[in-house]
Amino acid sequence: MIYQAQLIDEAEGLIGFPDFLLLNENGEYQAADAKLSLSENKKEIKVQLGVYRKLLANQMPAIVFLGGGQQALIGEETDEVTNKYIGEMRSLLSTTEQPTARYSHSKCSTCPYYQHCKPGFRTAEELSLLYGIDGRSVPALQQAGIETITDLAASDPAGIPDVPYLKGEEKIERAVLQAQSYLSGEAIQRSPVVLPDGHWIHFDIEDNPLTENSGKHVYLWGFLVPDYGSANFEYVWTDCDEDDKAGWIEFLNQIERYRQRYPDLILAHYSAHEASTIRSYSSRYNMEDHATVKYLLGEESPLFDLHKPLLQSLVLPVQSYGLKEICKHPDLVNFQWEDDDSGSQWSVVQFNRFLLATDSQVRTDLKAEILGYNRDDVTATRRLEEWLREQFMV
Repeated sequence: MIYQAQLIDEAEGLIGFPDFLLLNENGEYQAADAKLSLSENKKEIKVQLGVYRKLLANQMPAIVFLGGGQQALIGEETDEVTNKYIGEMRSLLSTTEQPTARYSHSKCSTCPYYQHCKPGFRTAEELSLLYGIDGRSVPALQQAGIETITDLAASDPAGIPDVPYLKGEEKIERAVLQAQSYLSGEAIQRSPVVLPDGHWIHFDIEDNPLTENSGKHVYLWGFLVPDYGSANFEYVWTDCDEDDKAGWIEFLNQIERYRQRYPDLILAHYSAHEASTIRSYSSRYNMEDHATVKYLLGEESPLFDLHKPLLQSLVLPVQSYGLKEICKHPDLVNFQWEDDDSGSQWSVVQFNRFLLATDSQVRTDLKAEILGYNRDDVTATRRLEEWLREQFMV
């Protein structure tokens, strides 16, 4: 497996950056990408994976690891739409004027022209720089007299009409506050931050989509327990997906130990991934009626998603409400990961290197790196909790 490969066809003028290249038994590489989307039928996914197939110049279908844990294949059926896209792009590149474009944080931040374009967007106060403003909303906002972020920040939400992808009083009001936060660089509190009382344990998982079995294999269930120091990091680890069920059972046993220790347990995480993974595992092993599963997923669940109160109560000067963007921000939480290059895909690659390694010291070192990254993740949610309590709760 090659992580973040660079594919170049100079004759065709094509460059591609697949998340993974997987070598099969015939010595051919197969492109694979991880997506948050639940469906492979989006045009941009078909085109992106279709370009990778064209660059690899073999008949292997590309793999998409979808947000719901499923895998899909992108094959020759996408050749037509891919070739059409390439033709349109070549036509665009043949012009002498830079085309009009809108900013998209998720797409632009990975583009090789990012550093070229971003200053221009900032100078123009491009509205799509703001979280929650889709580029497709901008023309309609401009028709309503809102040309820049400053215009939006000074607007009365009640006077802004519904426009495509920005409809309803709630979304429009938040867009105005997002513009104000962007300009001031300060957090804006919309409503009280409410966090549950109890003994908090911070929880994060690392899973591997590159498995032969159905579904992702969680190789690491990580916890930060009181008193929240480095020595208070605990975890459940499985070396391979053959031990998947054993790891799941040990995770449930660990939860029961925490439950006995802390009857008022709060299992804090960031985003819905942890809860959806527990639900997926309970279905995988037909354990929906297991007592600990019912405790975790029931009405009195100890699971608490920190992303929800943060997004509901605060408007922050960030372009993405991901954990790293908020926690790394020097004027917000200001927590820094020990390895700045680490991330969820990085962890997958390190784990697969761990699986392939035969040297015991190499395996030990790789496992230590993965554990360190997960420890930083749960420490980050702890720092986020502390920041919310200190800054926004009476």
